[in-house]
Amino acid sequence: STLIDTESIDELAKSAGVGDQVAGVTERAMNGELDFAASLRERVKLLAGLDESHLGEIAARLPLMEGAEHLISTLKMLGYKTAILSGGFNYFGKVLQARLGIDYVFANELVIEGGRLTGDVTEPVVDAARKASLLKELAVKENISLEQTIAVGDGANDLAMLEIAGLGIAYHAKPMVKESAEHSISTLGLDSILYLMGIRDREK
Repeated sequence: STLIDTESIDELAKSAGVGDQVAGVTERAMNGELDFAASLRERVKLLAGLDESHLGEIAARLPLMEGAEHLISTLKMLGYKTAILSGGFNYFGKVLQARLGIDYVFANELVIEGGRLTGDVTEPVVDAARKASLLKELAVKENISLEQTIAVGDGANDLAMLEIAGLGIAYHAKPMVKESAEHSISTLGLDSILYLMGIRDREK
């Protein structure tokens, strides 16, 4: 929910008729009250039997966070590499990748059999530790130091990644994330990150 103004699992849950039940667990997980991986498996089980056509319907109406397109297009123009490291789902990550021109996507894979969700997710789950590990791997792949990386997140499962990045930014984040992150943005669009990066208007 950093790049998009919703939680994809909550949207799937609404389609499956378990919206309120799943949204409550999502909120607790993002606040750091629950183990993320375990809570994700619990929530995905409630989606068992949902027709995969709902994925496409939800993807078609994903609301981008304000400033997302401007941020990504500016970074691309300046030669930055961009990545989605998400506790959400690969299906939606790939849609956003194509829409925005993101370089890398790492997210969770829903298991689908016979055109329906089984209620399972492929292991390993992309949780806090996995996000931090992926950031390190990407830095190595791109031949840069961790100090040259920038991470943006809003939930407890982003904290480990924010802590190891050269610039960690809590964006419209949960209270515990705001308190822990070096930088926090709560009222402006996603492209306000450009100012924290020292990118002036004339460079955009």
